[in-house]
Amino acid sequence: MSTRVYLCKCGNNIAGHLDLDALAGQISTKNEATEVVIVDFLCSDEGQEFMHGDLIGSQADRVVIGACSPRDHEHTFRQVLKESNLNAYLMQMVNIREQVAWVTDDRHEAEAKAGSLLSGAIKRVLLHQPLSDRELEISTDALVIGAGPAGMKCALTLASAGRTVTLVEKSPAIGGLPVLFEEVAPDFQCGPCLLEPLMEELLHGNHAHRIDLMTMAELHGLKGSYGNYLATVKQSPRRIDPSVCIGCYECIAPCPATITDTSDYRVARAEKNAISFAFQGVLPNAPFIDEALCLRFRGEECTSCLDACPMEEAIVFSQEEALIEKKVGAIVVATGAALYDPTAISGLGYGIIPDVITSLEFERLMSANGPTDGQLLTSAGIPPEKICIIHCAGSLEADHIPYCSGICCTYALKFSRMLSKKLPEAAIVHLYKELVLPGKSSIDLARKVRNQPDTSFQRFSSINTIQISEREGKKFVRSPEGEMEADLIILCPPVVPTTDAPQLSAILEANRDRDGFFEPLGDRLDSAQSTVKGIYLAGNCQHPGDIREAVNQGMAAAGYVLSGLVEGRNLQVSPVVAVVDQDICSGCRVCGAICPYQAIDIDETDGKSRINDVLCQGCGTCVAACPAGAISGNQFTHQQIMAELEGILL
Repeated sequence: MSTRVYLCKCGNNIAGHLDLDALAGQISTKNEATEVVIVDFLCSDEGQEFMHGDLIGSQADRVVIGACSPRDHEHTFRQVLKESNLNAYLMQMVNIREQVAWVTDDRHEAEAKAGSLLSGAIKRVLLHQPLSDRELEISTDALVIGAGPAGMKCALTLASAGRTVTLVEKSPAIGGLPVLFEEVAPDFQCGPCLLEPLMEELLHGNHAHRIDLMTMAELHGLKGSYGNYLATVKQSPRRIDPSVCIGCYECIAPCPATITDTSDYRVARAEKNAISFAFQGVLPNAPFIDEALCLRFRGEECTSCLDACPMEEAIVFSQEEALIEKKVGAIVVATGAALYDPTAISGLGYGIIPDVITSLEFERLMSANGPTDGQLLTSAGIPPEKICIIHCAGSLEADHIPYCSGICCTYALKFSRMLSKKLPEAAIVHLYKELVLPGKSSIDLARKVRNQPDTSFQRFSSINTIQISEREGKKFVRSPEGEMEADLIILCPPVVPTTDAPQLSAILEANRDRDGFFEPLGDRLDSAQSTVKGIYLAGNCQHPGDIREAVNQGMAAAGYVLSGLVEGRNLQVSPVVAVVDQDICSGCRVCGAICPYQAIDIDETDGKSRINDVLCQGCGTCVAACPAGAISGNQFTHQQIMAELEGILL
């Protein structure tokens, strides 16, 4: 068995720091059946052509390359081996540029170090086994979870590229939270107006036929892996056919079953019928029936809505919950986020003292499509004259939420501008812990707010120093600077993961970070990818952010899907993965618990571990953890590693 060693000069990057002729002599002396060839630029077209011809003429069995990082050109040289009728995995690369030439000043020390590393590679490569890449047929369809700005943009991007998309939304409406806002910071665009073109395109545009929109639906189960997922979606019955319903509202008033509506962020106190719209101007423009409230589903005879409806077959009482299977190649999580519950902060009196509301509740009070049609009145039915806006209501607090959401200050300042227009005589006080104003527009907004008459700012050190109380029908806010009276108090709590994030994370087997958000593969360079291959992240499901960031991440996630799953191209599966010796495996499940890529399952028939080589990234975590030594890594066996160490220490 002969080994061919190629040393790349890489211009002066390597040759300027190492005596390659002396290094070649050292390698040949230490290692039998080894020939060394020095090449100017091995990665260049000329270098690759030379290597190809040299390999064919030499009849070498194994190849070692001393050059740059394998990250740069390992794939390049493997391709040359394939073209030279050698198995691509009978090669070992040694990084003598970054790890030797660039970091070791003494030439003799550098030469000795490079010689040891190359000798280790020569010993190791003799134990390499031929491996083969595997190809799998794939589905190019995608499942997008969440129909907010990120999910809608992702679905439309995929559909416009010719892909079929299943868009799953748990609520009866699309648009996410921003569609509920009267104005969006920092430029005060109307929320519904901003999103309406996107929603209309999704529902009725040129590519709408490729998007299967499933509202009132949730992901129920998931099997398979990247390129070949089988997703089970639980479809709750709307009992209204949106394709027939014309959204005329004729069915609402006749419904005799009503309840006080507290669903629209607590501030709504209007009567809600068993058949109702999620909010005014909702899309899809169709109501839904609340089974728990509807008389018909409580055993009584009632056809009021059916009699009032001008469209036949628009109301479908017979609809039932269904589990629908979808075969997809990738999944995009765009489920958004929620607000921290201020009831955990006892001193704020939220839920106890009237007119202490959250930022979302305020958004709904100010919105024309909200429960009060945009009227801002206190619980006493009068416009507020003294308003207190409390930033950081739980943020940057060790016993509540330790991080800053980054968007709250901007929308709190937006509230000031909205209030000054609606109530120009009102006095507004901002209580803040830190002012965070990222981007080009937020600081301009802050300057305008500071110049508003009757607007002031006070800083506090901890939310525990803020106390809200009620005496003789009046509300008071005590801060470190004293006590003030307030008719309306708006809390700006931190952005937190949704309550169903743990359940969805368990179904997807996708990691969450210490704060409960979905964990990206890389916070800077791979924020749209999760730690599981084939599952992508967009928007606030992974961290607090604004609409622009959410939409951009939706497009980034779509880009990953489009580039990875291409029609007519099979999925290439690397053979450098972990393998389980079934004769040794005891089924202890240690490996499955620590695998960072969720690539290990337990076979129900024999209770032993099985590794999904599509998901496995060959990291070796399970190899090190297995107490029985039943797992080994292709190309990184114990024998190969020990042989490499022996060669280095010669």
